[in-house]
Amino acid sequence: MERITLHAEKRDKTGKGVARTLRRQGVVPAVLYRGGSSVPIKINSKELSNFMHATAGEQVMVDIEFADGEKRLALMKDYQVDPIKGELLHTDFFEVSLTEEIEVTVHVTTTGEPIGVKRDGGLLQHGTREIKIQCLPDRIPGHVAVDVSGLETGKSIHVSDISLGEGIKVLTDAGELIATVTAPIVEEKVEAEAAVPEVAEPEVIKKGKKEEEAGDKA
Repeated sequence: MERITLHAEKRDKTGKGVARTLRRQGVVPAVLYRGGSSVPIKINSKELSNFMHATAGEQVMVDIEFADGEKRLALMKDYQVDPIKGELLHTDFFEVSLTEEIEVTVHVTTTGEPIGVKRDGGLLQHGTREIKIQCLPDRIPGHVAVDVSGLETGKSIHVSDISLGEGIKVLTDAGELIATVTAPIVEEKVEAEAAVPEVAEPEVIKKGKKEEEAGDKA
């Protein structure tokens, strides 16, 4: 698994006011935690932003290095972004050990164009976009790529169809849907038949023969 180094400093003060001051100084407040303990730290905002853009949401191990040479191996667990300014507000890192298995969530992506879409005009529909796994930190995949090119119309791929290799246990329910191809939607064109009104023929009243004869005798 890829590993990236981030340079950090420990900080003594916490709170919203301190966090705002740090951000104005080009520093992002963060927390490095393990179990029930946590260490407040701060990381250069540009360095952290570059890291996040480079990894694009993938799980990547981080060597958090302090000025005194101390290093902590960690994974980014969460982050907060200002919804209006798009500014990175805070990050959480979880310290890990290479000898202890951990539970982590990884993203699921699909590759290829399903045969049911290419040949039959079907529609590819996605299910879950992430799965939970358990393994040693150095075996965590950045993401899980699922090839859907052989998927025919009406067929599906589930979590049970994913193979991640030795040492990785999938914790997500095996029946969870990853992707499926549904039949194309066919719109039935109903031609409105113009209703032709029945025109009643005019009733022709004819005098009967006897009636005519009676009229002649009158």
